[in-house]
Amino acid sequence: MGHNHDEAPVLDALARYHDADELGFSPPGHKQARGADPRARAVLGDAVYLGDVLASGGLDDRLSRGEVLERAEELMADAVRADHTFFSTCGSSLSVKAAMLTVTCHGRGLIVGRDAHKSVIAGLILSGVEPVWVEPEWDPERRLAHPPSAAAYEKAFTEHPEADGALVTSPTPYGTAADLRGIAEVCHRRGKPLIVDEAWGAHLPFHDALPSWAMDAGADVCVTSIHKMGSGLEQGSVFHLQGDLLDPAELASRADLLGTTSPNVLLYAGIDGWRRQMVQHGHRLIDDALRLADRTRADIEKIDGFHVNDADDFCGPGRAAAFDPLPVVMDIESLGTTGYRAADWLREHHRLDMHLFDHRRISAQLTHADDEQTADRLLTALRDLADHADALRSAPRVDVPAPAELRMTQARLPRDAYFEPHEDVPAHHAAGRVAGEMITPYPPGIPAVLPGERLTEPVLRYLTTGVAAGMNLPDAADPRLKTVRVLAE
Repeated sequence: MGHNHDEAPVLDALARYHDADELGFSPPGHKQARGADPRARAVLGDAVYLGDVLASGGLDDRLSRGEVLERAEELMADAVRADHTFFSTCGSSLSVKAAMLTVTCHGRGLIVGRDAHKSVIAGLILSGVEPVWVEPEWDPERRLAHPPSAAAYEKAFTEHPEADGALVTSPTPYGTAADLRGIAEVCHRRGKPLIVDEAWGAHLPFHDALPSWAMDAGADVCVTSIHKMGSGLEQGSVFHLQGDLLDPAELASRADLLGTTSPNVLLYAGIDGWRRQMVQHGHRLIDDALRLADRTRADIEKIDGFHVNDADDFCGPGRAAAFDPLPVVMDIESLGTTGYRAADWLREHHRLDMHLFDHRRISAQLTHADDEQTADRLLTALRDLADHADALRSAPRVDVPAPAELRMTQARLPRDAYFEPHEDVPAHHAAGRVAGEMITPYPPGIPAVLPGERLTEPVLRYLTTGVAAGMNLPDAADPRLKTVRVLAE
């Protein structure tokens, strides 16, 4: 059947809801803004409350006979060349767990890149699945991880042929992409499914100058955050399915198991609107964004002390397979300060919020929403930062270990270590103990410590010097890391 991409089923249904003057004697209790505190309405605007409607028994009838959501999902699947698409209002964190629980289950194995986002680790804890870790491609010079290679997945499957499937993160928050075709081929030769955590790749299907996106590369399930590089609202995520290795009803059931029974229609509407926008104007919008990124990168490269990472830095043997230029990753090591200090300075002095920062880099994420004006404001701020580098030089240094020292032994399954009795020990006495918690520098949200890993001196030193330098560890029991939560002895 042909698909009419002029339609936006969720947005159209919302418009009909208001035109029909529907009156709900049902949640939400604010009843179309009437009950909301005027002070909240003043900040949020009535549109937020007016779009906040029950999905079934509001936007659609009680049996969802209008198939509003189903039609929106079908249009999205058509737009990105997938067989099935599911919308989620709990971010890609939920979607990736649903995908993992469809591919594998308690007591079974899954091959996972160790640069996975914390939501993947949460999936391992919830499911009791045994991870077979695949090492990322480490760039020792830049102290940065790129996605693991197809050869690394081949080796993992050879050593663990019983694993139920594989998971890879691509692109990374730094914009580097895996050889998805190669990895999918490794999996499919064995009849095993590939899950791609493509949270940072919502825009990839809509422009051929960008890295190949998961469905075109042959992946079985792919999870995408519409709010990261797209026009959706925060928490709006979709996951796509193709091929016959997984049952769509099982995937829907896993999402239902984890998801909320009160999905926010605003999030569905944002996803729906983005799909229409991209089908109709996506190529031009991304074209403009790529041109702006090219110019902006060239201008930043001219600033003293700044180096913009590009394909030459990030792609090639032992590095990434492809590169998305929209996350503008800047190495500021020669400014003599840290990304944490620089990001704080940019927010304080220029009201700019960076997308990512670490011990030596800051990143400005550009999207189709940026223009000359926003790029100029960024450039002005970065030039000012370079002029004030002297004032930022006293930044405490982070002791980043060599790749080999970053990796710890998985002594216990993540699930077992997470749920067993714990105790808190001083960080300087924690080496040799088994971690009972996840410790994740944010951004980018890739855990440095997993439950069940045996803690080592270099990793503890990295995290404690990181905290002193301004690293954010929001999930640690003690975010200042004076103590670490370990398995009780």
